[in-house]
Amino acid sequence: MKIYTKTGDRGNTVLVGGHRVSKHDPRVEAYGTVDELNAMLGVVLSECPWEDIHGFLVAIQSHLFALGADLATPYRNKHEDKIERFTAEPVKMLEGWIDEVDAGLPEIRSFILPGGAYLAAQLHLARTVCRRAERHVSSLSEQEPINGHTLAFLNRLSDLLFILARYVNFLDEKKESIWQSRH
Repeated sequence: MKIYTKTGDRGNTVLVGGHRVSKHDPRVEAYGTVDELNAMLGVVLSECPWEDIHGFLVAIQSHLFALGADLATPYRNKHEDKIERFTAEPVKMLEGWIDEVDAGLPEIRSFILPGGAYLAAQLHLARTVCRRAERHVSSLSEQEPINGHTLAFLNRLSDLLFILARYVNFLDEKKESIWQSRH
């Protein structure tokens, strides 16, 4: 099987179920940004020396792949039964990890500027990609039915990525930069 099909050469793609849409369709924007986030986590993983963070991120990548498949499969199509819809279980998993990691971090009382250790900065960047994915999925949800667990997962994931960035700075003994209002 060749990697190129030439079917997208005119600016459109096919959703699961066979429906052809433009490559800038809101559904494609949503799952495309989830794919971008997954790739960004791959960059983070390539630099990550900590087993616990590595384990979290590998599991998250698998969940993001499933989330993307869910988003790429509109409801009420002939192939809907071929994918497993996203559930609340991964959302609960993220909440557990957030609570676990956050419990060992210093309390914050101000906004923290992205940065610190290189890996922490990458996690902050992944968090912003996650928020963009969340915005695209939210926009899609206003136009057609989607699985509500996808939005909850992305919302929790952005929180976890923030906590993991703080955790990396803590492990690397990098001081967090606190935002200082100029007003």
